[in-house]
Amino acid sequence: MADALVIIPAYNEEHRIGDVVRELRALALDADILVVNDGSRDRTARAARAAGATVISHPYNLGYGATLQTAYKYALRQGSRYVLQMDADGQHPPEEARKVLDPVRRGEADVVIGSRFMAGGGGYESPWARRVGIRLFGALARALTGARMTDVTSGFIAVNRPVIALFASELFPADFPDADVRMMLHMAGYRVQEIPVQMKAGPPNKSMHGGALALWYIAKMLISMAIVRSSRAPVRPDKEETP
Repeated sequence: MADALVIIPAYNEEHRIGDVVRELRALALDADILVVNDGSRDRTARAARAAGATVISHPYNLGYGATLQTAYKYALRQGSRYVLQMDADGQHPPEEARKVLDPVRRGEADVVIGSRFMAGGGGYESPWARRVGIRLFGALARALTGARMTDVTSGFIAVNRPVIALFASELFPADFPDADVRMMLHMAGYRVQEIPVQMKAGPPNKSMHGGALALWYIAKMLISMAIVRSSRAPVRPDKEETP
């Protein structure tokens, strides 16, 4: 078994997931690939399995955060030392995967986040309203923690074993793991690094941050960030006090 696991949450992605998995396998990352099929109504699971991924399927749609936590619990149970998280829709180019994963493998950071908006990120274009929202939550998170965050909604992330355990716990949000999780990591003292990556625009009307969910997302995230800031930060395993 490889020391790293690529986790890909997927919902109704039968036309894209196969290509993503095949491109990842062609890179020889020395990483296993897990697709968590979140109750898709199409043949996502079949396409992912045919491309060479391990597949876990939810019996019905549970949402993005719950799907990620299924993957992190699997990684923890399987003994993975590193996890690379990426999307199923092709927004995260597989050729950028090594750039995100390698610093964590080298021990340079506990968490590496691929940012679309840092210099060198390739000039990612997103709708004006969404870009404003990302910057607003990033500025709020910085005000609450003192840590600079340029892309608080990026799902292109690599983490090490202690963070895998944190994300597999009850502290991980079941719906929108974004700015609140970034705050949690910084407050707990994990070494978080952002690096510029190129990303492609996602399919229209597929974002969990847009459409009818936008207002709910904003309200929920503000509440969640306030709770994280007022709560006791989770203790890193290597910082726990001995009795």
